[in-house]
Amino acid sequence: MSIAGRITDKLTAALAPLRLELEDESARHAGHAAMKGLAAGETHFRLTVVSAQFAGLGRLQRQRLVNRILAEELAGPVHALAITALAPDE
Repeated sequence: MSIAGRITDKLTAALAPLRLELEDESARHAGHAAMKGLAAGETHFRLTVVSAQFAGLGRLQRQRLVNRILAEELAGPVHALAITALAPDE
């Protein structure tokens, strides 16, 4: 399964999101020095997720929750994840 697929599956199972958009931005970072030695593709993502789980949480708490859910991916193949996490009323 692709990394994007794993991310989507984990977030869907944990957060039951009303909206989940995951964009692979890896191609934009291919020439950066930090990418030397890393496999091409599926290293940089932009995530927008809307879930009732975020209601009452601050921005940092929301990002920490997403980071905990995706700890395995963030420790390995994912180099960067830009997170926009919103409650349904936002």
